[in-house]
Amino acid sequence: MAGGELVLKFVYPPADANQDPRTVEISRVNGSDDLSILYKFFHPNTGSKMGVTTLQRKSPSGTWDTVGHVEWSSNTTAKVRFGTEEMPMKELRREKKPGQSKSRRFKAGNAEYKWKIADNGKDFLCASTQLTSFGKNIAEWSQDEVTLRVSERAENILDRVVMTCFLNIWMKNLGRW
Repeated sequence: MAGGELVLKFVYPPADANQDPRTVEISRVNGSDDLSILYKFFHPNTGSKMGVTTLQRKSPSGTWDTVGHVEWSSNTTAKVRFGTEEMPMKELRREKKPGQSKSRRFKAGNAEYKWKIADNGKDFLCASTQLTSFGKNIAEWSQDEVTLRVSERAENILDRVVMTCFLNIWMKNLGRW
């Protein structure tokens, strides 16, 4: 991905902080060392398979707006809510061919996108599946840098891209891609 992208750095709590790994701050990288927090995932039930993880986005005025929830019924099953829209997590991680697919699909608006594991086996790529922009990457996750790069053309679905990336990271870490 080239210029015109948004670079987001995931900052997880230290291992000794006694916080759930589903609690993470996501900062916008504005320069080499300049970070400003843009998103926060918060999961209050440390160590519990259940509970609600909240996604908040910082508004231009500096207030925190809740833009999504993940209501966990187990480590791998949840309901996800964006505003009034609620769906099972599996709808944000659909396989085209169950049991065979290497990608995980989700819808945003009237379009469909898919996350797939990169050739190195640890990073993710998110591409459009629409005929007019088929295969064009809209986002890239780097596990080593713990960053999500989102193209400018995907900023209108940024909340959905951040949430689906978060869910895919969680599931891959559980060995459940």
